[in-house]
Amino acid sequence: MTPLLPRGKKKAGDRVVTLIGKPGCHLCDDARSVVERVCAETGAAFEEKDITRDEELHRAYWEQIPVVLVDGEQHTFWRVDAARLRRELGA
Repeated sequence: MTPLLPRGKKKAGDRVVTLIGKPGCHLCDDARSVVERVCAETGAAFEEKDITRDEELHRAYWEQIPVVLVDGEQHTFWRVDAARLRRELGA
């Protein structure tokens, strides 16, 4: 029998941060600045999704945008705290 290996935390460079927002949203612009800066500092990948182009995202997040996901799990919405995002990324 092979013992289970402990699962280590992912390094920041192996993480994906997703910003869900829409064009013309000033909170989304603010969130983008924070997320881009933290991802550049930590090496995490950054992607952005537009809720006006995805009905499922629109239904799920319309009242919360901007929404930030880390590895597909909701991290925060409306305002992004850079220090909290860095901690989540393990940086």
